[in-house]
Amino acid sequence: MARDSQAALVALNRFGFGARGGASGDLINAASDPRGFVKAELARPSGVLLEAPGLQSTQQLGQAVFAYQDQVKQAREAAKAAAPPETPARAEQKPALRRNLSLNTAATEIAGQMAEAKPADSAAKPATMQPGAAAPAAKPAPQPLNVIQKTFRTEALARLQRATLATCGFTERLVAFWSNHFCISASKGELARIWAGAFEREAIRPHVLGRFADMLKAVEQHPAMLFFLDNQQSLGPDSRAGQNRKRGLNENLAREIMELHTLGVGGGYTQDDVTSLARIITGWTFAGRQGQLGAPGSFVFNTNAHQPGPQMLLGKTYEPTGLAQGEAALADIARHPSTANFIATKFARHFVADDPPPALVARLRDVFVKTDGDLKALATALVEADEAWKTPLTKMRSPYDFLVASGRLLARVPEDPGAYLNNLNLLGQPLWSPAGPNGFPDTSAAWAAPEGMKLRLDIAAQMGARLGNNIDPLDLLEFAAADAASIETRRTIERAESRQQALALLLMSPEMQRR
Repeated sequence: MARDSQAALVALNRFGFGARGGASGDLINAASDPRGFVKAELARPSGVLLEAPGLQSTQQLGQAVFAYQDQVKQAREAAKAAAPPETPARAEQKPALRRNLSLNTAATEIAGQMAEAKPADSAAKPATMQPGAAAPAAKPAPQPLNVIQKTFRTEALARLQRATLATCGFTERLVAFWSNHFCISASKGELARIWAGAFEREAIRPHVLGRFADMLKAVEQHPAMLFFLDNQQSLGPDSRAGQNRKRGLNENLAREIMELHTLGVGGGYTQDDVTSLARIITGWTFAGRQGQLGAPGSFVFNTNAHQPGPQMLLGKTYEPTGLAQGEAALADIARHPSTANFIATKFARHFVADDPPPALVARLRDVFVKTDGDLKALATALVEADEAWKTPLTKMRSPYDFLVASGRLLARVPEDPGAYLNNLNLLGQPLWSPAGPNGFPDTSAAWAAPEGMKLRLDIAAQMGARLGNNIDPLDLLEFAAADAASIETRRTIERAESRQQALALLLMSPEMQRR
């Protein structure tokens, strides 16, 4: 069989994270049978799961963070108790803050008092060292990582290592796609941060090659999603808890289920449907530190918080069957025609083009409907579509894709996630931390801004300076693209002033930046 380097480049860049360097032979293997090379990963569903030493369940992590928070509280109380009592004289010296100030005004006054207490500018600046003068105090040692920080880094490292070592990376790209589609944000709080990786491992990975309805249920019932969108605060107005606490619905989760997770904007639902779904999923929560409803950190259905009675949603009445009422509603929404169209469009936009070919979208939509949301069938249909191979590689890699692709080509398996996490923050895609529930953008324009490209160039230059002496960039170009590389890219690398510069230029080339 003739080898097709251009199709191999599409196989590795469009569907995966690019070729690995070293002795992987990825481009050669893909060139022999590009579609078969990509589809081979779909035949190994167990390979999507991620298990590694140190990775714990959401329930275990919930108990760990509750214990950590208790320890912090006890330490603060002990420190407060050990502090010397305030004397009346010292108390009189403190200017009293006026009452009824706004938060900003109070903060401004406090800041002003702190500034007045500081020495004058001239005194604060370090003077030239005089002979015999004492050396400046050493910087305090960095504080050890707490359980939340350790867990986040452990989860990040496991994900990065899997993406770096994968043969093609198609299933890891699918994981990243669905994780961003059903995103939470680790910046929400300590629970979200410690649960971010477990959420992906437990709610996303098991269903990437399964059914959409199963993934939808797993996501919406996961404690991380319930915490992220505040469903634990949502009480049925007529429920026992709602009556006792004089609180009502929180529609965040219901709204995002319909707008971002399934039907999409313009998908045929109304505000009344959002409110109805919010009522239906009241009581969906997670057990807290006291464990009154179940094991701390586990999903539970709180009957006392659930809105009683039947509910009308999208023209159908759902009888009051408790937890089953919400599960039946989700199952129907997963099969709604608008969901099929929304998912097919977003799937094609991610992998093929910002404006995907309408015929491709229609074909993916039909597969989604006919297979009852079989995501493996959806991925297979994408790989088999001619449009996925003929459309030019014009989409800009996201920062995550770019960093993983660079590590793969350089054959550098990460041993510490710090550099990746720092660079992702710098490039505007902090891991598992989008700014909102709509996730990170998935269009080239979002990542091709001049400032973002300058930051990528800085990172590429740093890689070149650190590794360029021991690597021949022209050899790497052969691993990455071989004769599918453009003449312009090859000439640019050949004319570089040094190996370090040549490596940086390779990492910034279209063959490495586009997918």
